[in-house]
Amino acid sequence: MADTISPLSILSLLVFALGYLAIIFEHRIKVNKATSALLMAVVLWAIQFIDPVFAKVASFELNEHLADVSQVILFLLGALTIVEIIHVHGGLEVVARFIRVHSKRAALVVVGLIAFFLSSILDNLTTTIVMVMMLKKIISNNEDRLFFGGTVVIAANAGGAWTPIGDVTTTMLWVGGQLSTAAMMESLFLPSLACLGGALLCLLPLLKGPLERASESQLGKPQPQGKAVLVCGVLALVFVPIFKAITGLPPYMGILFSMSGLWLLTDLLHHAYEERDHLRVTAILPRVDLTTLLFFLGILLAVDALDTAGILRTFAYHLDKAIHSKEWVAIVIGLISAVVDNVPLVAASMGMYSTATYPIDSPFWMLIAYCAGTGGSILIIGSAAGVAFMGLEKVNFFWYVKRVGLAAFVGYFAGIGVYALQQLMV
Repeated sequence: MADTISPLSILSLLVFALGYLAIIFEHRIKVNKATSALLMAVVLWAIQFIDPVFAKVASFELNEHLADVSQVILFLLGALTIVEIIHVHGGLEVVARFIRVHSKRAALVVVGLIAFFLSSILDNLTTTIVMVMMLKKIISNNEDRLFFGGTVVIAANAGGAWTPIGDVTTTMLWVGGQLSTAAMMESLFLPSLACLGGALLCLLPLLKGPLERASESQLGKPQPQGKAVLVCGVLALVFVPIFKAITGLPPYMGILFSMSGLWLLTDLLHHAYEERDHLRVTAILPRVDLTTLLFFLGILLAVDALDTAGILRTFAYHLDKAIHSKEWVAIVIGLISAVVDNVPLVAASMGMYSTATYPIDSPFWMLIAYCAGTGGSILIIGSAAGVAFMGLEKVNFFWYVKRVGLAAFVGYFAGIGVYALQQLMV
């Protein structure tokens, strides 16, 4: 591993920094974050092709990364479409009418716990999409809704960290043989719950008074077959990990299967009624937020370009040399995941540390899973859940830092503390 960084790597880091700043200051410069992300990704990959010797390798790497990124984009497309189908049929309004908590603090705890456990069954991305869309129907005050959405990001990331299907990184460690299902759930449940609890203790004092709920008229009129579509839509989302377990196919195939099944159902329910054309998927698809999809595409390709350039692995190597405690290596990786996507960071750690040195279910891999899964909550751009929240609610980067970031930071270390206590008791 080289001790010096090449000029092209320095140029890549500069481009990434500029693109990242453009995303952060989206509202100041009036340039959509998807535009900045896509431009950053293309320029970063163009830099990889400058060297003719490395161009062939870069071309192969680009195709490999694009295959992985496409899976995420297809999964997101399917999840967004299912949620939008439920939304158009009034399913989220049905749920909103059943949630009768009137205190802001009580509502925040309820929403956080729902997101936490839902994320462990589905995944943090899908959970965030569903919960944010539901909050739009329940809470009328924009500031309160954003506050609750930030809590959902923390809860969804924490909930996804203790199961093999709750987060991409835990799935990677599970499939790679670093962690087993039972040990992961047993070791990381309490730390993940402590992460949410620590964050809530910071957030609850900031809220007071009754929750300004949307009125019945604001919730909209029930649509034909709305309850049936809600039930089937939720079952379709829950079926995705079951489909993966049964067939062995990747999650994006499961979400596409569920989406097409719900599409078939709605066509059968509505095809005989001309006045219900707006409830058919062909009319719903244009409502899906393509900006969020393109933002994801740009961000993931940009980080993959840094990975291809060897920048992330070089950083991991120097981090390992500078920090001799493997526990602190995992903690720092989690903090870095607030800035850089956690997937390549975990991939780099899997490549650097063998299972011969750190066998399956070792404390090191457990900490990597927890830290990489929850550290991204500290900044809104640090996780798929945060990026989805940012896209769906057009959240300002600095708003999240001021209102939610510190609570996520406290929750992150609260979980680490609980994990340390568990290790002492073994």
